Amino acid sequence: MKLKQLEKSGIQAIKILRESKLKNGLPFMINSNELPSDQCYLEYPDGSIQLVSLCRKNNDFKVIAQYSSADGSQIREKYQLL
Repeated sequence: MKLKQLEKSGIQAIKILRESKLKNGLPFMINSNELPSDQCYLEYPDGSIQLVSLCRKNNDFKVIAQYSSADGSQIREKYQLL
């Protein structure tokens, strides 16, 4: 299988997982190499997106930023989630 085909199938698998999580009322974690290793985006079923940091001592997330709808759309587009 060619590299482009593998990349396309990987993106499609992520989209299916995302849709399933959101449909079941669960947040979807968007990891990025552009963020520090303890940070990620969480997308919620209502369409909101937060930048969060993992707090290891209580195994929970700390919200760093809440994004507007427009910013959320840009994040989804950047990571090919639309």
